[in-house]
Amino acid sequence: MTPPPSSNRLAGSAWQPLANPLFRAFWIASLASNLGTWIHEIGAGWLMTSLDPSPSMVAAVRTAMAAPIVFLAIPVGVLGDRVDRRRLLILTQLVLCATTATLSLLTFSGVITAWMLLSLTVVMGIGMVVHVPVWQAAVPELVPRNQLSRAVALGSISFNLARAVGPAIGGILIAAAGAWIAFAMNALSFAGVVAVLVMWRRDRRESTRGLSFRMAMYQGLRFVVINKTMRHVIIGVVLFILPANALWSLLPLVAKERLGWDAGGFGFLVGCVGVGAVVAAWILPRLHRLFGADRTIAVAMAFFALGLAVTGWSTTGWIVCLATLLMGATWMMTLTTLNATAQMTLPGRMRARGMGCFLTAMAFSMTSGSILWGQLAEHTSIQTTQLIAAAVLVATATVSLSFKIGNRVHQEHVGTTR
Repeated sequence: MTPPPSSNRLAGSAWQPLANPLFRAFWIASLASNLGTWIHEIGAGWLMTSLDPSPSMVAAVRTAMAAPIVFLAIPVGVLGDRVDRRRLLILTQLVLCATTATLSLLTFSGVITAWMLLSLTVVMGIGMVVHVPVWQAAVPELVPRNQLSRAVALGSISFNLARAVGPAIGGILIAAAGAWIAFAMNALSFAGVVAVLVMWRRDRRESTRGLSFRMAMYQGLRFVVINKTMRHVIIGVVLFILPANALWSLLPLVAKERLGWDAGGFGFLVGCVGVGAVVAAWILPRLHRLFGADRTIAVAMAFFALGLAVTGWSTTGWIVCLATLLMGATWMMTLTTLNATAQMTLPGRMRARGMGCFLTAMAFSMTSGSILWGQLAEHTSIQTTQLIAAAVLVATATVSLSFKIGNRVHQEHVGTTR
């Protein structure tokens, strides 16, 4: 289905894709789902600090969510290029809804354990590994190609708006009713996505193109390896996330042990990250025009390292909040630039496979980083671990300049807003 033209009022605006009713419905559903996910993450992270407060177990919550992506994202990407994406997304949302509802019930009844939490988190991770690459592969069907970069940016804004307010909402809800309410809210958000998907009347259908599953996977991997831009995008993801994930792995412990804050304080910290990311979304196109994508990524990584070092050094609340604002902005700048470049580089027939490779690189880096920084904090301290991670990130920011992705995002933006 060809999306209707955007209104003149929004032409050239960063918000132009929202003039399309279909994309707008998806965007609102995605915002609600992202909001539920961030509320859920606050609940899961905080619940684990009560069930088993060791740094390794707290970090394992994120590992359990990300680990399935490492092994399944590429095969799921192949599946997303071969079967009806709408039906696959509906099935996935139903599984995620049932899983979070079960987790809410177990937590409410008081029978939840640390290992039960991790097990259900793994199931959620499997559901998300199906959802994310297929959902991203569907975005180009919702907007004209000349709006794709802005649609990707709006997806990032949705995610970060949710991250800005979701943790604070989660902290308030958890303080008032307990962690179970966070999981219940997430279950409701998945139900909302199902409603939008059911209303989607999709004309396009995927095809095997006469290729076996194994040959289709080989074709997708070969493209990512041979295409220079995609290859450098994947390397850039690893260089950034592997050290930067020290923030997410240890943030619950920073709030609880170094700052002495409760669940509301932890939610506020994560909210600061989201606010920083939303602010960065407004200035990112200008940075691309001034510095190009490669320098923007390198500088953003360096400033993220600065924020990580400040977080490791300071125990003053307002200073840590400013550092998390900075890290939120630079996290968004780096990953949105890499994601948009991947979306515009991949041909439509293998977009799910290519985004599966992108997500595999992200998940591998997050999983490895969570294990690495959790174990290091276990044997040293949270402060030492964050300072080491900051030093590593400075080094990888320098290395990233050797793997250029060019100015594809900037060129697309200029070409569609003149």
